Amino acid sequence: MRSNKPYVSLAPAVIEQARQMDLLTYLQHYEPNNLRRVAGNVYCTREHDSLKISNGKWYWWSRGIGGVSALDYLIKVKDYSFVEAVEALTGVTADWIPPPPDLKKDEPKVLLLPTKNKDCNRVIQYLFGRGIDYQLIQDCVADGTIFESADYHNAVFVGKDESGTPRYAACRSTLGSPFKGDISGSDKRYSFRLLAKEPTKRVHLFEAAIDLLSYATYLKCEGRDYKKENLLSLSGVYQPKKEIKDSKVPIALTTFLKANPHIKTIILHLDNDKTGRLCTAALKELLQKNYEIVDAPPPVGKDINDFLLSYLGIAKENRHRERRDAR
Repeated sequence: MRSNKPYVSLAPAVIEQARQMDLLTYLQHYEPNNLRRVAGNVYCTREHDSLKISNGKWYWWSRGIGGVSALDYLIKVKDYSFVEAVEALTGVTADWIPPPPDLKKDEPKVLLLPTKNKDCNRVIQYLFGRGIDYQLIQDCVADGTIFESADYHNAVFVGKDESGTPRYAACRSTLGSPFKGDISGSDKRYSFRLLAKEPTKRVHLFEAAIDLLSYATYLKCEGRDYKKENLLSLSGVYQPKKEIKDSKVPIALTTFLKANPHIKTIILHLDNDKTGRLCTAALKELLQKNYEIVDAPPPVGKDINDFLLSYLGIAKENRHRERRDAR
């Protein structure tokens, strides 16, 4: 219930107190009937079953919004104003003492994969429309690295660990919406990848799964076997710090390099936009002492998929429509 108290200037200490409570704790104490366990440490609300809570964060999949604290929840989901949310939380947290920081940083995450649809027709149509090779799509569907979600018919791209266990998943809309994001509980160390069937000293790096699939398609068109290459996505590109020397190599790449010490060459296929170029410059600076770094951006367009469509002579109507819908 919203506060009816008159507006009072909020002191920084009061705001900080309100920010400290996470959503799971708030619901357990003050809305227990609105909380339902899904699996392991993953919860949802009975009011919104697509609002998932896991690992100290929450995400409302049907709306494409998320956050960390109960304050975020009251503002974004319950439509409280900032002042109303702070006052409400300050009222209920008057006797609540924040727990000490959790030192168990290596506690394994629980990946909550969405339910699979009975078929992958929409995903196949979507990816084929983006120029991705049909047999390549079928191979990925067959080994479980791509599937269609039953709820919103999103394309789901799965990353597996060395034992073949799914540890990461990203989804994106197949219906023209700009919606995309990581699945709750995803471990970015194991991003979407297609690994070589035989040892090779090279790894090709991409920002996203569709870029990776586009490059594999291009290799097939050129009469080359993509299965002889290590293709690794970064699950989105990271923003290097102002001082490159203070930046960190994306964890998906460090994990792969640690597991594959024989790698000598890293080929960067990052985007032709400002972020992609900054990331390329940072990775070259951070890795050039130990690896040969090859900068191979798409020769045409913003990303590798733009290049593939140009290479295949496919009109970009779908891409333009998608970008218009995103505005």
